[in-house]
Amino acid sequence: MLKISLISRKLNFPEFMLLYLIIGITVLISVYAFQNQEFLAKSLFYPYRVKHNNEYFRLVSHMFIHADWTHLIFNMFSLFFLGQILLVSFYYNFGEISSMIHFAIVYFFGGIFASLFPYARNHENPNYTSLGASGAVSSIVFAAILWNPTMKLMMLFLPIQIPAYIFGPLYLAFEYFALRRGKGNIAHDAHIGGALFGILYVLLIEPSKGSDFVQLIFN
Repeated sequence: MLKISLISRKLNFPEFMLLYLIIGITVLISVYAFQNQEFLAKSLFYPYRVKHNNEYFRLVSHMFIHADWTHLIFNMFSLFFLGQILLVSFYYNFGEISSMIHFAIVYFFGGIFASLFPYARNHENPNYTSLGASGAVSSIVFAAILWNPTMKLMMLFLPIQIPAYIFGPLYLAFEYFALRRGKGNIAHDAHIGGALFGILYVLLIEPSKGSDFVQLIFN
């Protein structure tokens, strides 16, 4: 779970409404899915059925369900903290309405983009399924990192504050090597895909963030 030492100025409720709405709906649907296995099965990301049964809704539906409470809490806490940082950043650069539009694009399109990686690898595998908002959350996290590279982040199991511009590359390297090992049931390819979308989207709307990030690394 991520912790952030950067304390952002709070906005009024309307600016954070989208973030709270996403978290609230995700928690409610996830809790319902915990108790209804049929609904859970119909909402899973299932690349084989996406391709062969045209069940494209699964590209989105899986973002609202989770495997268990730990999975749900981890994602929602990360989204809550980094989502606020990103919304504040967007707000001061683009205004109230545009900030929410940009945030929604990063989250939902980031989650869909993240699904394309496991889809490409598993669309002929009838045994592969996945679930969770990790790809979408990863998109938010890395958009926030690129926009605020000097903020401090840390993991609960590693209580050392690390500048975001160092944390980001280290996290991606970890995900890459974990993907190469191919063990466990974590969708590392989706994490990487979501991160790439968040980075690319920020570079699209504010290209200077890329050069600022590179300067921090090499200086």
